[in-house]
Amino acid sequence: MRRSLRGSALLYTGVVLTCALLVFPIYWLVVTALSTPAELRALPPTFWPSAPRWNVFAEIVQQRPILLWLGNSILAAAGAVTLSMLVSVLAGYSLSRFKLRGGQSLGLFILTAKMLPATLLVIPLFGIFRMTGMIGSLWSVILAHATLIVPFTTWMLKGYFDTIPRELEQAAMVDGCSPLGAMVRVILPVSAPGLAATALYGFVLSWSDYAYARTFLTNAQTNWTANLGLTTMKGEYVSNWADISAASLVVALPVLLIYLFLERYLVGGLTAGAEK
Repeated sequence: MRRSLRGSALLYTGVVLTCALLVFPIYWLVVTALSTPAELRALPPTFWPSAPRWNVFAEIVQQRPILLWLGNSILAAAGAVTLSMLVSVLAGYSLSRFKLRGGQSLGLFILTAKMLPATLLVIPLFGIFRMTGMIGSLWSVILAHATLIVPFTTWMLKGYFDTIPRELEQAAMVDGCSPLGAMVRVILPVSAPGLAATALYGFVLSWSDYAYARTFLTNAQTNWTANLGLTTMKGEYVSNWADISAASLVVALPVLLIYLFLERYLVGGLTAGAEK
């Protein structure tokens, strides 16, 4: 059906306005990072600095251990995602394929854990980590993030496994594969888009955490994650917003690169359920 000229104009206008709303915060972060203090205080505001301070990024890296904090965040997110995926793949596959007694109730119980706020789990987790001597270690953050990621990723993967015909693994078992072998050799390769989308969701969830890192990483700055380090750049009376904005852009860069790299898998994984 052909769309009218007025309908097309309204559609494109809506797309442009939506894109502008989404991109404007990033644009303003870049403008703030490149502006001088005088330009930041100017009224009306400056929408592009007259002499952009491109060296602000190098100065931030030299003055603050941003790269070390980034490395800690990457280790924490990668560890939490790896641990969560190991658990979620097995749990999601079991909920999808096996008719267990009380399986539906167990699945709902797992999903309910996702609804608990992180602040509710901080105190019991802090007690456990203190008894085991893990306070100040990245392992405490990895395990804490896994408690946030596993409930939702289990249900994401269950929904994706439900879309895969059972005949695929049954044919593999006829050819001699065990149930576990059929899952590893047949189902997981077919599920690559869903696995990538789920892993990306877990990575972003871990990357954006502040509450757990602030509670468990209370020792030297060398163990801080990027989000925790960023909050220390705000002064008590005066804050250098240009430096904070530049550091925020550096911290956001890894997630942006991962999105660009996994974008085709992400779209395929998120739309798979709609094709069922």
